[in-house]
Amino acid sequence: MQVAVVTFDGFNELDSFIASALINRCRKSGLTAFITTPTPTVTSMNGVEVMGQRPMEFVTEADVVLIGSGIKTRDVVADDRLISRLLLDPARQLIGAQCSGALVLARLGLLKDMPACTDITTRRYVEACDITVLDAPFHAEGNIATAGGCLSSQYLATWVITRTLGEAAARGVLDYVAPVGENLQTVDRAMDAVRAGEVALR
Repeated sequence: MQVAVVTFDGFNELDSFIASALINRCRKSGLTAFITTPTPTVTSMNGVEVMGQRPMEFVTEADVVLIGSGIKTRDVVADDRLISRLLLDPARQLIGAQCSGALVLARLGLLKDMPACTDITTRRYVEACDITVLDAPFHAEGNIATAGGCLSSQYLATWVITRTLGEAAARGVLDYVAPVGENLQTVDRAMDAVRAGEVALR
């Protein structure tokens, strides 16, 4: 199973790197994440230049697509040619968005009547799209999920791993990366956030 971590110019490192790093701890189980970019290289909001591992067209074959955020997301959603390259299929793919990535899902018409999570700065722009923004770090309906706040990228990764490989695999990854002495709290917090985000929709 392949995961496209869509990463635009001006991206937030925490969004793309945390999600991809956690998911890639499952490579031996057949789940692999790739930094997916619209151009061969992109530069983060803090000046870190990264070479994409896959081109944007990879999103059409990926089993999971995660849309990262950044300081240029509003430029992204205003770019018709760039948006047209994001051919996503929620019937076949798991699709998630981090912070301002919710604007991309809104632009693609994937949120519809679904509420979303996003960051404090982006909230007013998402609400301007007639989408209800939740005061929560994670929310999912079916195959679509959103997360709000940079460190909630761990919740998106947890959701992906749980949905594709099961809860035990997600717990194993979280336990490995947890701060020493905080393993149980870290694992339970992430699992609870994902579980609450999904249960709220049923």
